[in-house]
Amino acid sequence: MNMTHYMELLAVNQPWNLIIFMAIPIVLAETLAITELYLLFTRKFDGAVYYLNRFSGIAVGIYFVGIIYYIVMNAIIPITQAGEWRTVIDVIAVGTYVIAGLPLIWIALQEFGLVNRALDQMGKLKIHAICVALFLVFGHIAMIAGMLDPSILGYKGANAHQMGGNLDHEFCHPEEHEKMMKQHQKMMNGQMPKNNQGHNH
Repeated sequence: MNMTHYMELLAVNQPWNLIIFMAIPIVLAETLAITELYLLFTRKFDGAVYYLNRFSGIAVGIYFVGIIYYIVMNAIIPITQAGEWRTVIDVIAVGTYVIAGLPLIWIALQEFGLVNRALDQMGKLKIHAICVALFLVFGHIAMIAGMLDPSILGYKGANAHQMGGNLDHEFCHPEEHEKMMKQHQKMMNGQMPKNNQGHNH
């Protein structure tokens, strides 16, 4: 089965990529969502839950600034330059993951007092709720698209041997990705032996 770059990102460098790109942001976002509901129902804008809500909102926003920067610089730009997107499924998976982080960054900006200054406490809480909802929508789109096999839209990936050699490089060593893909393209353009001999193991 072929993987999207989203799933490949989570699969390599186990368990650290899964923790960094999935576990930590999800825990922070879910903490934000749960405390958000509590505040909306109780209107208690003081105490531990309120400060936990503020902390999680600031932390997850700042965290996603780093994640988005990493993905743009080490995945989106090099993959686009190399023309290696694995159909529109791949674009949607990575793109919606990045977009999902933007509402959380907006929450952090609000907590720092950089936006929505004119709103009262309830107005700001409503913005929180909307931003969390947007994160959940785009985050789940990213997960669903990311788990799809891009071959259903015609993507023809490398064989298992080639994928095994390339899998750990694309996200762990993105600077090597373009060079490896050029070597692969040379092989596919007629530099393989004409007698169709495979690799000997």
